[in-house]
Amino acid sequence: MAMAGRFRSNISFFVRNLVRSDPVAASASVSANQKRLRNFSSDSNWKEAYVPVITSMISGTHGSEMGWEKPKVKVPKKLFGGMGNYATSLFVAAANSKKLEKVESEVLEIIDNSKKDPEFSEFLKDLSIPRKTRVKYVQDLCVKSGYSDITTNFLSVLAEYSRLRYLEKISQRLLELTRAHKGEVIVTVTTVCPLPAEEDKLLKDTLKEVLPGKTAIIEQKIDPSILGGIIVEFDQKLLDASIKTKALEMEQFLREPGNFDAFVKSEEAKYK
Repeated sequence: MAMAGRFRSNISFFVRNLVRSDPVAASASVSANQKRLRNFSSDSNWKEAYVPVITSMISGTHGSEMGWEKPKVKVPKKLFGGMGNYATSLFVAAANSKKLEKVESEVLEIIDNSKKDPEFSEFLKDLSIPRKTRVKYVQDLCVKSGYSDITTNFLSVLAEYSRLRYLEKISQRLLELTRAHKGEVIVTVTTVCPLPAEEDKLLKDTLKEVLPGKTAIIEQKIDPSILGGIIVEFDQKLLDASIKTKALEMEQFLREPGNFDAFVKSEEAKYK
């Protein structure tokens, strides 16, 4: 809470004092890191090189041409696309520095504050701010907010490459990695009303059997349109036992009388 208070007290000052036009700074802001990425962009292994280079920028390791330090913690899943690359780089840098929980907390706090502070939200999206100015204020803000060096470097990289506007999407991909790393699985449960205590316990016990060694994080959704029953979603799996779906299936079979016997047999088989 104290960190959040410091963050909010600093952001208004920084945003209000941003220099909106600085052509000299903008033209002089081609950094060594940018040149490194440009060199790698012509390499046939560009996709493989991208994550290591970004990771080295976040970690502050530049001991070799790649600046690549092998992950000390296994990356739990492979992410694709630009947002996935940034999230993977941040995960590796934070895990290698043993600051994964702290970095995750700081990034989520920044997202939360961007939703509460319109000025800060606008700052993240504003591409008219010169790159050098943008990086400086991000770094100053992180220092005054007491953020880790990993978070500070990460935001600096996003600021330098005009990617701050994607921060929330990157944080969502980061959560996928940290949850997988901790063995957490998001389970979305949709019903017409909150489950009674007995049924809730039964569901949790069932999930323990279905997801051995993992922790189910249940996200409850209330949707009267399903009419009754339950829909459970996790790990790209879907169990639809809603009355709405059952009614639609029955309607389809009733429209074709020849299928009615097959429908009855399929229903009976479920309870054998």
